[in-house]
Amino acid sequence: MQSFWSLWYFNLPNFVLAVVMYTMLGRVLLSLFLEPDSKNYIWRAFCAITDPALKLIAPLTPKATAPVVFWLFGFVWMFWLRVLLLLAFFYFGLIGKAAL
Repeated sequence: MQSFWSLWYFNLPNFVLAVVMYTMLGRVLLSLFLEPDSKNYIWRAFCAITDPALKLIAPLTPKATAPVVFWLFGFVWMFWLRVLLLLAFFYFGLIGKAAL
């Protein structure tokens, strides 16, 4: 079993993508209880974490999409980005089969 730090070059980007991905899901769930312009500090933190990624995926998503659906699209895009990262590292031999 390899440690987290032995594959840091894969684990750190994967961890960051996972944080953004699950924060988007949390933002969707939190939006059920809070207004979009809420001053709640947790809501503002979720927005601060997810907004940079959402700006990157905005050109890939239809403009007529509702914000909640857009955040769910973001969750799906982050999931597939993590899968692509895993496959790319595996393809180039930077991680072994044990990581799969």
